[in-house]
Amino acid sequence: MKEQLKGGSNMETTQKSDTITIKKDTLWKYSTFILLGIIVLGVAFFVLPGKSPTGQVIQQPGQDLPTEPTAKIQIKIDDDPIRGDKKADITLVEFTDYECPFCQRAFQQSISKLDKYVKDGTLRIVTKDYPLPFHQEAQKAAESAHCARKQGGDAKYYEMHDLLFNNGVVGGVATFKGYAKQLSLDTAKFSTCLESNEFEDKVQADLKYGAQIGVQGTPAFFMNGRMISGACPLETFESAYQAEKKGDDWAVANCRFVKL
Repeated sequence: MKEQLKGGSNMETTQKSDTITIKKDTLWKYSTFILLGIIVLGVAFFVLPGKSPTGQVIQQPGQDLPTEPTAKIQIKIDDDPIRGDKKADITLVEFTDYECPFCQRAFQQSISKLDKYVKDGTLRIVTKDYPLPFHQEAQKAAESAHCARKQGGDAKYYEMHDLLFNNGVVGGVATFKGYAKQLSLDTAKFSTCLESNEFEDKVQADLKYGAQIGVQGTPAFFMNGRMISGACPLETFESAYQAEKKGDDWAVANCRFVKL
């Protein structure tokens, strides 16, 4: 029999056990097909190179490794925050999004491990923002780091930068204000800075500039002007650093380093 549901929809019910079994089997088949479709779409979006704007890159069978050095790009560094000695011989520029899980992974598993080179004065890390439009908290997260910097310079910027990656951005502005308190910032001034959108244009300028020089997703890095795209393992960055230190030519494709 048919029963009228609220809102005008109909559902068909039956008390015959054999009919119920058939309908359960049918539902199971449909659910299986839908699940397989979701898995296929997920693989296409998150795994295949060039398909995801969030930096997950995996070497595909049969892909050729580069035979020529990656072209060097003269990266414009204006009033960007810098971690390390500003006169260091090797510069790593990062374009990042605080809501991007691959950016978080790159920071936690690779970039933070390069700190020994920052401390010995041979490497400086420059941060530029690249908030992806579908990440709701990314823009304000980036602005919050600049608001921290306004009060405490690059040191406070990177304290906020690290908190954002280690603790996350869930909760948005309220969370960022909590981080400001944790960092002993003047919370009233921080709130005014964040709510007035003081650094909105700065963040968007980085995004626009990154797109102009070939950044298509996050994370993206430039080691002395040569691009390293994606959340690559530490050894990729270590190899690039050592090559730059020795003056060797090199290239990285799908996180695989090649000395040329």
